[in-house]
Amino acid sequence: MRHGPAVPAFPVVIAVPHAGRHYSSSLIADLALPLSRVQQLEDRHADLLASPAVAQGATAFIAGHARAWIDLNRDPREIDPGMIEGVPPVGLIHSSRARNGLGLVPRNIGGGPSLWRRKFLSDELKRRIAEFHEPYHSAIAEALAAARAHFGIAILLDCHSMPPIRQSNRDILPPAIVIGDRFGRSADGVFGDMVENIARNAGFPYARNTPYAGGYGLDRHGNPRRGIHALQIEIDRSRYLDPRLDGVGSGLPEAQALFAQIFRALCEDAQAISRPIAAE
Repeated sequence: MRHGPAVPAFPVVIAVPHAGRHYSSSLIADLALPLSRVQQLEDRHADLLASPAVAQGATAFIAGHARAWIDLNRDPREIDPGMIEGVPPVGLIHSSRARNGLGLVPRNIGGGPSLWRRKFLSDELKRRIAEFHEPYHSAIAEALAAARAHFGIAILLDCHSMPPIRQSNRDILPPAIVIGDRFGRSADGVFGDMVENIARNAGFPYARNTPYAGGYGLDRHGNPRRGIHALQIEIDRSRYLDPRLDGVGSGLPEAQALFAQIFRALCEDAQAISRPIAAE
């Protein structure tokens, strides 16, 4: 679902690809596990993190369909061939994520039993890509291009949530936010540095690119040389959900404030950087 004006009012465009909570009747019929297990794939209520920025007029793309239906942060070729009925299509990407069950259509959760009662036809997955995956990313690309044309620069802020990270060393605080920029390939380092400073000042322990450096969204849309940058942020779910990591918790306002501050600062920095470019 798209929110905000057709021409972005800010140089930062928001995406939330894993917050979808729509489970179609056909998906439910194919499940081999209880729906409650499959819902663990969601970035539960991550859309609420961005809601204050959306309320202020930010352009945002928030997934409606569940990640179990199709993962919008995977390459459309990132499919486990073992999930295909018959001969798999040519050109699949045999990534570690697909092999571990978290490809374009997830196969399992954490190496557990299969989510599905059956294998899928190639044509089924092609339809999902054509109807959901490609329109989502095409719309993001168009919004970023419009922001770049208007402001001289554009930034994709890809919003995710993560399970709490456990550290083997108890003297080290686990990160509550992870900033990903594909190790500098998808965005100028100044933007990641700025997010680190905000997290530090807000009392959120942070990490950069480990264990999450970003996925397909950053690879597809980040192109710093063309003035389009892409950052991923992962926020610890325990910071804004209840103890069961299911419903909204008391920490939501603080997490929303952090996200809103990141959004505003990226907008301000982007415009400050773009002014000398526009003057040349």
